[in-house]
Amino acid sequence: MSSETAAPTSVSTHILDTSVGRPAEGVALTLSVRSGSDGAWTAHGASTTDADGRCKDLPDLPAGTTHVRLDFAVEEYFVSNQHRASDQHRASDQHRASDQQAEEQQDAPRVRDSGAFFPEVAITFAVQPGEHYHVPLLLNPFGYSVYRGS
Repeated sequence: MSSETAAPTSVSTHILDTSVGRPAEGVALTLSVRSGSDGAWTAHGASTTDADGRCKDLPDLPAGTTHVRLDFAVEEYFVSNQHRASDQHRASDQHRASDQQAEEQQDAPRVRDSGAFFPEVAITFAVQPGEHYHVPLLLNPFGYSVYRGS
């Protein structure tokens, strides 16, 4: 008999803020799991993205997990970064008073007080035992994209 055990099922993620072309640091996330498509969700771990936008401390998934949900709390990140960006641009905006009217007429949405159109992002996916799932999130204040990475 072999004493080998099956490789654990694991999840990793990172977030890139495509509006600034940088990793999104300081985004809190919760990892939830369930067994079967009708099972109840159970919180299994939590983390916060580091300076590289990564969460390196998510726990391996429990045996029997069939679905995973990552809940990213992005609103606080965007509110915090919006205030920093506002402070940086305030001086240059004073020199562009004539451009302001043209900006207001554009169809693109203006940054709202909330900092983000989507205050949270929930990603749900199916898993197979023994595999690793890397799930990058490409994020901006008005949209997001996610895919299975390697």
